Order: sequence, then structure tokens, then C-alpha cells
Amino acid sequence: MDFLFDNERPIYIQLVEKLRIEIVSGKLRPGERILSVRELALNLKVNPNTMQKALVELENEGLVYTERTNGKFVTQNDNLIENLKKKMAEEKVNKYLEDMLDLGIDNKEALKYLKEIGGKF
Repeated sequence: MDFLFDNERPIYIQLVEKLRIEIVSGKLRPGERILSVRELALNLKVNPNTMQKALVELENEGLVYTERTNGKFVTQNDNLIENLKKKMAEEKVNKYLEDMLDLGIDNKEALKYLKEIGGKF
């Protein structure tokens, strides 16, 4: 996992957001063991306390759980993951449509652009 951190927002929030994406995209699979706090912190070049704070947040959301002496794992709750994925997709679509409105492009025209340009990716 490579991260480019934005200096405008707390790093732990950015870590939470990135790990959510890793989970909903399937890069971190349900039931998969997550690297230790120290390993993640070392890989991502962040303070272990910052990494721990991010993982606690994900655990509070139910996306991660801890097995004593075995470490942390991605939830196996497929409904939770799917609902989060849908919510995140909805937020991105709304952001896109808002940005298009700022350009003077209505929703119908914005969808037309998605169809035209979207096929090129």
C-alpha cells in the first residue's frame, strides 16, 4: 500500500479512508489477517500510534476485529462491506454531479459525459 498524505487533514483519517477502500474493493479480503500495527506503520511510514488510532476507528465501525493473540482481521460481514461500498459510491457520484453543476452541466449531460468518456478507462 502506497499513500500520499494530504497535509490538510489528519493522517489517521486518511489511513481510515484508504483502508476502507482496500476493504470494499476486495484488496483486503473478508477474514484476511491484517499486518500488525508496527508492520503497517513501518510500511506506510507513519507513527505506530497513528496507525493504531486508525485501526481502532475501523474496529469501532465493525470493519476490523481483533482475535486475542492472533491479531486483527477484516470483517467477514459481507452485508456491512457491501453497504459501505454502496455508501462510498453514492458519495462519489454525488460529488461528481455537484462538480458538474458547478461547471454548468446538468445531471443528464453529466451522465452523457460518463457514457462517452467512461468507456475509455
